[in-house]
Amino acid sequence: MPLADQGAHGRPADIERWLDELGLRPDASSDREGVTSWDLRLDGRRRFDVPITLILDPALALIVWVHFAPPIGDGYRKSYRRLLRWNDEFPFAKFSLAEDERPILTVELAIEAADRDSLGIAIARSLAIADRLLEESAGWLWIGGRIPDSAGRTSRGAALLDRFHDELGELDIVEATESVVVAPASPQQPAVAGADR
Repeated sequence: MPLADQGAHGRPADIERWLDELGLRPDASSDREGVTSWDLRLDGRRRFDVPITLILDPALALIVWVHFAPPIGDGYRKSYRRLLRWNDEFPFAKFSLAEDERPILTVELAIEAADRDSLGIAIARSLAIADRLLEESAGWLWIGGRIPDSAGRTSRGAALLDRFHDELGELDIVEATESVVVAPASPQQPAVAGADR
């Protein structure tokens, strides 16, 4: 049995192998003072272009860090309440604000429990949550809160969501939703200031 399968998890080579086995290709990686990170851009079934950073501190944890939306600014009490409500609604994943006031979603895996499947489930859970919250977060993501048309796009995360569908349970949305209001496709832009007040 290889050393990585005997509990010696937490090495960058392990994470890179797991990503490869999960069919995920990082856009970039970096190493600073023993902490390694990988940047990915994935799609859920409904929300596309979700930026995700994996952060590995081999002595502590493997963190799935989702850059959930652009900065929301001060005085947005409704947004803060929304983040707290989502923390209550979605176990094993937590919302908070980064230093620049950007909403983030994190899933932490203890190093001793980290393996390919736990990483895959954590990333799939993050994408499934982004799908579930598409309408509620549209005002943060796009000007006027109008969700871009994704017709004809192929999800870069569908295979991962399919692979872990049973583990995600009702969190995973499989069927297409026809009630989504769409606008013509445009680059992802921050929402108009004050739209969430």
